[in-house]
Amino acid sequence: MPVPAHPRPHRPASSRRPAVSRPSAADRVEIRLPWWAVALPALAFAALLLMIMSPGQAQAATADPALGQLIERALHLLAP
Repeated sequence: MPVPAHPRPHRPASSRRPAVSRPSAADRVEIRLPWWAVALPALAFAALLLMIMSPGQAQAATADPALGQLIERALHLLAP
């Protein structure tokens, strides 16, 4: 254990002041959020919750997917 370089002077027990615990500035933390930091996640949560609660309205796409058509055309262009 390291020895302190400047030891405190010894005081008799009667002359010591009682320890008062005060919260220091480092103990107090103030957190301030802008309004949108709370509103946007709440709005996203509500939208996702609505989508989960009403899945009966979803319909499958009947047309060919555009990505498949794009890949097919790219293969025709690359093929000799």
